[in-house]
Amino acid sequence: MTEEKLEGVNAEVNAEITEAEVAETAETVEAAAETAEEAAEVVEQLPAKKQRNRKKKVETQEVKPESEWKEQVVQIRRVTKVVKGGKKLSFRAIVIVGNQKGQVGVGCAKASEVIIAIQKAIADGRKNLITVPIFKTTIPPPITGRSGAGAVMLRPASQGTGIIAGGAVRSVLELAGIENILSKSLGSKSPLNAANATLEALKALRPFNEVAKKRGLTMAELLN
Repeated sequence: MTEEKLEGVNAEVNAEITEAEVAETAETVEAAAETAEEAAEVVEQLPAKKQRNRKKKVETQEVKPESEWKEQVVQIRRVTKVVKGGKKLSFRAIVIVGNQKGQVGVGCAKASEVIIAIQKAIADGRKNLITVPIFKTTIPPPITGRSGAGAVMLRPASQGTGIIAGGAVRSVLELAGIENILSKSLGSKSPLNAANATLEALKALRPFNEVAKKRGLTMAELLN
């Protein structure tokens, strides 16, 4: 065979091979396209199925009830104690604790840090709570309380007067739940003495019904 015939045969063979490869490639592409479409449909359907079977989770935040107890820091003072080798520095905190419903207490504590001292004072105040008899937003009778060099005079007041007091005395009366009262500090100006004197005065109070029962009178007779 001549060279021209050989070249023609090779060209025909190459053309047949190329057509076969193209056909196979086209079939592969079509199969791949169908597979991709099926995969896409499956992917679209999967989330829907999962959502049907999945239980809806309701996010709930736990709301902590507010405590009825309130604390008020009256004084934070730096104190020192002389020990062997020098002075030991610490902090003293005075805190008034009450629920404004007739219960109040005074706490005093020391610690090397302010926060710890306040926490200890709050715990001490809750241990020493007293119940205050409140009569129409004020106290039943006039009274005077003493603690150390401190003395506090308390007088009942009419509606709308408010709390006429200052410093630690005011904090104790507010957290006790008294709304109308007159007061006067007669002794030491120390917040601790004033708070303790106010607490002693409130502790000595007696409600009208108890006094009337002891005297053998009715409430109307006692108040008139």
